[in-house]
Amino acid sequence: MFKTHYTLYQIDAFTNKTFKGNPAAVCVLDSWLPDELMQNIAAENNLSETAFVVKNQDRFEIRWFTPTLEVDLCGHATLASAHVLFLYYHVPGSQLHFHSQHSGDLYVSKKDDMLTLDFPVDSIESVEPPAELLQAFKKKPLEVYQGKTDYLLIFESQKDIEGCDPDMTLLKKSKARGVIVSASGKKAHFVSRFFAPGSGVDEDPVTGSAHTTLTPYWSEKLGKKKMKARQLSKRGGKLVCELKGDRVLISGRAVTYLKGEIEV
Repeated sequence: MFKTHYTLYQIDAFTNKTFKGNPAAVCVLDSWLPDELMQNIAAENNLSETAFVVKNQDRFEIRWFTPTLEVDLCGHATLASAHVLFLYYHVPGSQLHFHSQHSGDLYVSKKDDMLTLDFPVDSIESVEPPAELLQAFKKKPLEVYQGKTDYLLIFESQKDIEGCDPDMTLLKKSKARGVIVSASGKKAHFVSRFFAPGSGVDEDPVTGSAHTTLTPYWSEKLGKKKMKARQLSKRGGKLVCELKGDRVLISGRAVTYLKGEIEV
């Protein structure tokens, strides 16, 4: 049977150390593969996200797949894609223009070893959460919000976030892409974790897109436009977030773990 070879990169995003941050796979293609094939590749990679990128004139079309489904927006895999394009495809200049069919125009700029995502801000509203969502956590949150794709639960302290051990079966019933838990931080302005069992990822190590929700919330709460953030997963991640009108700038670093070839 005839097989086609594709280059696959695995990048650790929002970190400057291998084995930290959030790993993402990146495939830069000449043209789109069938959806089923891209989903199968993402399932085989078994990472929280695999990004597929196709150049279209002066911008790059981008799509993101978890092991089980396609998502509307992913920050760390976009950061990883920019790392690959700048480093291995030698794209000139200091800014990349991505376009998502679900999330519109996205930009990534590079300054030295720092990459900055320029994403649309998420709009959130205070909601009465489903009973299953509250039952999934041992401690009741102070506030509950809902954004475009995720719930945001605010807790009292960083210790609450560190100790979160939600019931994943109950979380799956939330009918959201994922659930963000957050509190003010000790060594950062705010800390968070992200759980998405309904999207095939029990806990995402570092979630760039969640910070389009977190940044406007904490900006208003703290009275700051620019803030340091940490995601308190086992791998951990560091981000710098800035609210600029209806956009959020999310900065971090990325390192290459793997460059290989797949046959499909």
